[in-house]
Amino acid sequence: MKKLFALIAVTGMLFVLASNVAIAQEPEAEEPATEQIDTTMAATEETMTIAEEDTGEAEMEMSLHKQVKRLFIEGGATFMGFVLLTLIFGLALCIERIIYLNLSTTNTDKLLTKIEEALESGGVDAAKEVCRNTRGPIASIFYQGLDRAHQGIDIAEKSVIAYGSVQMGLLEKNLSWIQLFISIAPMLGFMGTVIGMIAAFDSIQIAGDVSPQLVASGIKVALITTVTGLIIAIILQIFYNYIVSKIDSIVNKMEDASISLIDLLVLHNLKK
Repeated sequence: MKKLFALIAVTGMLFVLASNVAIAQEPEAEEPATEQIDTTMAATEETMTIAEEDTGEAEMEMSLHKQVKRLFIEGGATFMGFVLLTLIFGLALCIERIIYLNLSTTNTDKLLTKIEEALESGGVDAAKEVCRNTRGPIASIFYQGLDRAHQGIDIAEKSVIAYGSVQMGLLEKNLSWIQLFISIAPMLGFMGTVIGMIAAFDSIQIAGDVSPQLVASGIKVALITTVTGLIIAIILQIFYNYIVSKIDSIVNKMEDASISLIDLLVLHNLKK
């Protein structure tokens, strides 16, 4: 009996110890699994976040023209069309003026050197030929002065001044139209604002209640036209200022070169 009791006691103790060891080892066995699950979930969430960010950026890039189109339609396609026409016509005139002014730019120092050499080698006729083969308003002014050089220095100088005014008018051509489009663009925008507000009040009157949604939609449409008109005016104003500065630069070169031409004619007549 004692041996049986001892055997039962030892068996019970071993069972208890085995149970304790099993209980103690279970958390250790579960921790790696839990950590693995947490790591997997974190990686999945990070991947989903990166994918969402990439998708969001792609949608923003791809839908930019759609957003512009939506705003254009919300502002009123018919009315926004007139605002857009001011931008098209204004930019067309600006580009035409910029091309014309760039073609009108002349290296005055090089031209004066050629004319001086021509006067010394072939006289006035050779200098006139140099002006014919040179592009730009300065060469045209020089030609007019040289063409009347035989009538005296005073006549040549008056001819240069008179034809310089003509060339200045050609340089400033279409500037008044660009100013017109700069002024019209924000005016059309403000007109769209007023029309949008009127439409909002009409909606309120028809609904018979002041709904924030109705007021917000009307104001939004009104402000879209105003913003569009202001943006177009800013763009055209930048081009206009560049054109004016380019014209001023060419005119200053014209005046300085004209004085140099008269000096060359005086020296040429003295050498005779």
